Amino acid sequence: MDLNLSDEQRLLRESVDRFIAETYDADHRRRSAGDPLGFSPAIWKQFADLGWLALPIAEEYGGLGAGSVETGIVMEAFGRGLVSEPYLSTVVVGAGLIAACGSEAQKQAMLPKIADGSLRLAFAHSERAARFDLSKVETAAMKVADGWRLDGRKTAVLDGHAAGQIIVSARVAGDDGTAGKLSLFLVPAGTPGLTLRDYARLGGGRACNLDLANVSLAADALLGDGGDALPQIEAVVDRALAALGSEAVGIMQIMFDMTLEYTKVRQQFGRPLSANQVIRHRLADMAMHCDEARSIALRAAVMADAEPIARGRAASGAKAKIGKSARFVAEQSVQLHGAMGVTEELDIGSYFKRLLAFDTLFGGSAHHYRRHAALGGRTPPHA
Repeated sequence: MDLNLSDEQRLLRESVDRFIAETYDADHRRRSAGDPLGFSPAIWKQFADLGWLALPIAEEYGGLGAGSVETGIVMEAFGRGLVSEPYLSTVVVGAGLIAACGSEAQKQAMLPKIADGSLRLAFAHSERAARFDLSKVETAAMKVADGWRLDGRKTAVLDGHAAGQIIVSARVAGDDGTAGKLSLFLVPAGTPGLTLRDYARLGGGRACNLDLANVSLAADALLGDGGDALPQIEAVVDRALAALGSEAVGIMQIMFDMTLEYTKVRQQFGRPLSANQVIRHRLADMAMHCDEARSIALRAAVMADAEPIARGRAASGAKAKIGKSARFVAEQSVQLHGAMGVTEELDIGSYFKRLLAFDTLFGGSAHHYRRHAALGGRTPPHA
């Protein structure tokens, strides 16, 4: 298997790296954090103009038809800049669900708008009792005469406050009132009965909790034909795990680079910190963890279109391994910076917080070790 980047992929990496280096600094991140959206709409428009929002969308819907490797290239650069724009929630997850589950009319109506930046999406799936199990959904959908009625609660909805449409997962109640198959519904922002409580995410960006109380939807709010959406949800979340892994690699690498530079200039007892052999050993371990994380993130991206067992093992293996490596690199970076590592004066603290948030998104290392083992035994992870 050739894992070298193609000429087009190298050009993409260079362009994203250059944009991030020129745009994202501490002042920019502070301004974004102060925005009610948690990000810059002007930057989002630039993402669209540069073609990054169209990257994984099929060409017939206004996209570029790229794959998970290209998405990983973008996400790694976003990690280095601590980008807070809703790329994961809209482009990776939202567009992925529309492409996998939507009808042809829904794809034609929504995917071009995602590509041009005029539509942002969010995925409301996690629930308090689910514990990262994608099959555990208690939100209920009832078929009524003029459409659908939704009731339930969702937690940790990434960028839900800024989405024009929220994709909500719910169990369709049968004629006898029992919960049936898992389906997806398009809920426009501002729908009566939909209550959002947004909050700042650790490390940048925002998320929200949702209450759905007797939310009435039109018949065409159902995404696709209403078939069981769990396999498609698992596939899209696995792609999101690969993308998140690449973002974490970008954060780890810049934390290592900053720490390496700091130990070269920080003097202690008349010589740089990096002159101490024990410090060099710790830096070498950090570099090794960065390289290992980059390799397994690339493997997860390459395996994103494989059959479900292989894809799931690659995604969960990457999340578990990168989560462990990320914590090591983050802790070493802060420790080697001393007390300054947790102050607002240095960026290292912001990167540290984002890596802590990464470890909980879509399940932490312990959850994905269990899922990896279950898939290895050909036992469904939700059994």
